[in-house]
Amino acid sequence: MNEEVQLEINDRKGFFHIDVNGKTESKMTFVFAGPDKIIIDHTEVNEGNNGKGYGKKMVAKAVEFAREKNIKIIPLCPFAKKVFDKTPEFRDVL
Repeated sequence: MNEEVQLEINDRKGFFHIDVNGKTESKMTFVFAGPDKIIIDHTEVNEGNNGKGYGKKMVAKAVEFAREKNIKIIPLCPFAKKVFDKTPEFRDVL
C-alpha cells in the first residue's frame, strides 16, 4: 500500500494528497501568494484515517517543497498551523 504524498499544481494553486488503493484519502490545498509564498488554506482527511499521520505527512511534504523552491509557507489552515507550532524543525519555511 503506497501512502506517498503526491503534489498537483494547477496554475496559481495546488494540493498535496495521499491516495490509498486509488482513492484520495487526504488532501491539503494551497494557493500561491506571489512568486515566493504559498498559503495552506485547507486540510482534509477522510473519516477512518484519523491518527494515521496523513495530515502531518502532507505538511512535511509542503515543507520539503518550500525548501526545494526556496519559498515560504503561510499556514492559514488551523491544522497546518498546529503542526508548525508543534514541529520547530519545520519553522524555517514560515
